[in-house]
Amino acid sequence: MPPRRCNHPPNPTSYSDDSETDDYDDDDDDEEEEGNFTMRCISCEEDYDHDGAGTCKECYEEANETEEEYKRQIEELKAKINFLKLSSAVDTNDCSNPYALTHTDVILIPYGDCSSGCVHAHKAILVSRSPVFKAMLESDMEESRSGTIKIDDVSYDALSAFVNYLYTAEACLDDQMAFDLLVLAEKYEVKHLKAFCEKFLIARLNLDKAIANYAFAHQHNAKQLQDSALALIIDNMDRFTRCEDYADLKDTNPRVVVEIFEAYLAKQVNTASPLKL
Repeated sequence: MPPRRCNHPPNPTSYSDDSETDDYDDDDDDEEEEGNFTMRCISCEEDYDHDGAGTCKECYEEANETEEEYKRQIEELKAKINFLKLSSAVDTNDCSNPYALTHTDVILIPYGDCSSGCVHAHKAILVSRSPVFKAMLESDMEESRSGTIKIDDVSYDALSAFVNYLYTAEACLDDQMAFDLLVLAEKYEVKHLKAFCEKFLIARLNLDKAIANYAFAHQHNAKQLQDSALALIIDNMDRFTRCEDYADLKDTNPRVVVEIFEAYLAKQVNTASPLKL
């Protein structure tokens, strides 16, 4: 619900009795007309700048975050409903493959790990969960005609977990699986999964992982993870320049090293702190 402006009358406790209202200074009326009056947030009931719009800044931002979370939960529930509609089609004779469903019309092959098998899925699910799959399977592309999608540089386990998420909106993560699923989520534009993986990696972030996480996030456009890793690196620049990962990064991706130092120098300027050489 959008915030609304709430103009409260002058606080009655500012007058000692009714007789004093007759002596109320007209200048105060002028100030109120000019907007110099107290606003009170309709959520937390704290005073805030009268230029606001019914709620203080903190409550307004929290409401927006809550709305986005509700939208995400609704999308996940829709995905689970779709899965439940199809669950009656499970082939109980094949327990080795959780996607051995009848009436499947798409096969996903982990091209870098084809010896491990393939993953069966329904076109309707893939199309509804990924704009990339939608464009691929609703056009005259080879994948649409053959019903086979080859995905490079992915393990069977990661591909299986990815398809499972498309059906159930659930994923069991460790560090490696979070990296693998984030790559797939970025490639196929599954935003909720990408955000989920980023939050998982951020929660487990430490200085030993910061450089590798920053380089990975930089490569795969994971902005939240990149910012978190960069902040940790900048706060520990003396250790950063002495670690082995730094030496490797200079050789493999010098541009990333330059960006880190540029961010570090910008922070030094903004905080007016002397640069430590």
